[in-house]
Amino acid sequence: MAIIDEIKASFKEGTSLIKLIYINLAVFVIAKIITVFFILFTVDFSLINYLAVPADFSKLLTRPWTIITYMFYHESFLHILFNLLWLYWFGRIFLRYLDQKKLLNIYLLGGISGGFLYMLAYNAFPAFKPSVPVSAALGASAGVIAVVVAISFYVPNYNLNLMFIGPVKLKYIALVTILLDIMGIGGGNAGGHIAHLGGALFGYLFTLQYKSGKELGKGFGKFLDSLFTFFKPRKRMKVSYKKPVNDFEYNKQKADDQKEIDRILDKIAKSGYKSLTKAEKEQLFKISNNK
Repeated sequence: MAIIDEIKASFKEGTSLIKLIYINLAVFVIAKIITVFFILFTVDFSLINYLAVPADFSKLLTRPWTIITYMFYHESFLHILFNLLWLYWFGRIFLRYLDQKKLLNIYLLGGISGGFLYMLAYNAFPAFKPSVPVSAALGASAGVIAVVVAISFYVPNYNLNLMFIGPVKLKYIALVTILLDIMGIGGGNAGGHIAHLGGALFGYLFTLQYKSGKELGKGFGKFLDSLFTFFKPRKRMKVSYKKPVNDFEYNKQKADDQKEIDRILDKIAKSGYKSLTKAEKEQLFKISNNK
């Protein structure tokens, strides 16, 4: 239980970057456990049909949540590992210059942009149309690339030390990443690379607008704030009821309070305010406020 409590505390106190990493990991682990359960009991059910975003617009209408869930769902360990490493490295740089809300907005809106560009491309280009009924996209890549491109064009000359290469400016890392995705469209994971480009496009547009004094997706950020506020547990107000007293009890209490305050005032007159104990100072303050 101590480990679970530590994870809960780390999630609660962590930045939006840490929360995104935890959510991705939690979805991956839970999905794997459920899949094992289905295999053992020969249940004919596929999570990919309900968590990955489909290329077919008609399917999206029956499961609209997939435009969000797909960016938290991974099937391969290496897939989630590299996505989260990229998110962690570039997310830390991002938070040195911009705030947590912008990181969350860019990740989510970049993922949504990537998902829609993937669907549009598969329905627009003849080469992909045969795959539309069975194709689906999954993974955090589009949202991660949106963060990578956004910060890379915000601080383009920031150096990142790469193994075996040395310091490389962020703008070059972003440009090479975009170029590789363009070339990758001709390979076996065309949908994934197109989604990456959708995320990259949003990240670039965000930085372009932000540098000109506008924030792309600001309204979406306000929507998220209101959503989180709505679901946030409200603290219950404690109401205490005092039993009403009669005139005799009231007058006796007032007389006792006056005696106590006279005693404390006499002590102040003889030895000064500093001579009062902490309890006497609190009592003086309490009685004075009740008068």
